[in-house]
Amino acid sequence: MRWGLIGASTIAAEHMIGAIRASGGHIATVLSSSPDRAASYAATHGIAAGVTDLDAAMEGVEAVYISTTNEKHLPQAMAAIAAGKHVLCEKPLAMSVADAVAMVQAADAAGVTFGTNHHLRNAGSHLAIRDLITSGRIGDVLSVRVFHAVHLPPHLQGWRIDNPDAGGGVIPDITVHDADTVRFHLGEDPVDVVATKTSRGMGQGVEDSAMSLWSMPSGAMVQTHESFTHAYAGTGIEVHGTEGSIIARNVMTQQPIGEVTLRFDGGEQAVEYSEHSLYERAVDLFAKACAGEGRPAADGVDGVKSLAVAAAVSRAAETGQRTPVDYGWI
Repeated sequence: MRWGLIGASTIAAEHMIGAIRASGGHIATVLSSSPDRAASYAATHGIAAGVTDLDAAMEGVEAVYISTTNEKHLPQAMAAIAAGKHVLCEKPLAMSVADAVAMVQAADAAGVTFGTNHHLRNAGSHLAIRDLITSGRIGDVLSVRVFHAVHLPPHLQGWRIDNPDAGGGVIPDITVHDADTVRFHLGEDPVDVVATKTSRGMGQGVEDSAMSLWSMPSGAMVQTHESFTHAYAGTGIEVHGTEGSIIARNVMTQQPIGEVTLRFDGGEQAVEYSEHSLYERAVDLFAKACAGEGRPAADGVDGVKSLAVAAAVSRAAETGQRTPVDYGWI
C-alpha cells in the first residue's frame, strides 16, 4: 500500500515510518507547512516527495497517516476521506467530540477504513493484561488505577505545553490514551467523571497535570493520574478484582517494555508477553482492514469514545462537578 504522511512529525520519524515499511507499505509523500521542512524530512527519511500542498500529498497514495497538531486533524481527514483515501489518524481525532463523530460518519459513508493510532492497546503487555481479565483470572473487576505521570522531554514540548488552540495540554495528550486503554481492558465505557487539573510550571495556558475518577457501568471505579512534570514517578496500571490483582509497571509507553505481575490467593507470578513493536502491529492491522480483512486495532469509534472521556475530564476539572461522558451519536 502507498502512503502519504500528513505531518512531518517526530512520532512518524521515531515510530511510524519504520512500522509502515515493516508492514510492506511504501511512503510516497510527506506534507509540511514549511517547504524547507518538507524537503529535509523527505531527504532524511528516503521519501520521494516532500510537499506543502495537501492535494499533492495525497496524489497516487491509497492511505494517509495524519500526525499534525490536533486542530488540523478534522480538515485534513475530511479532505482525505473525500478523496477516497484510507485514514489512520493520531489521537485525539479532533478538537471536539462532534468533529470526531463527523469524521467517522464521513469515512463510513465513503467506504474507507478509518483508524485511530492508539498505540497502547497494541502492546504485548496490555494484550496479556486484557487476556487475564477476560479469562476471569482476577474475577470481577473492582477498580483500576492508572499511573501515567511522566516528564515530557524537551523535543516534544512545543505546542503541547503552550498552545490551547492547537490542542495542547496533558488531557488531550495523555488522558485520551488512558481512556482508550481502560476501555480496551474492561470492555465498557465510563459513565461519568470527577476531576481536577493544574499547571505546575511546564504548562503555559494549558494544564500539565490532571487526576480523575471514573464511574463504570459495571460498578468498577477507575482512578487516573496524568502529568508532563513527573520525572521519577514511573508509569503503570493496576487492575484489582475479586479473585486477584494485576500489577503492571512501566507499561504506559511506546516501547515493548515493563513488568506484569498476577497476584492471587497463595502467591504471585510474573506474566510473560510478546515484545513486538506496538506500531508495527497497529499498522499491520490497519493495512489488513484496508484490504477487507478484520478491523484496525483502534477504529474511529474508539477514537471518538476516548476523546469523549478526555473532554468530560476537562469539563469536570473546570467546573468542579461530576460530569457525564457525552459520546455523541455512538
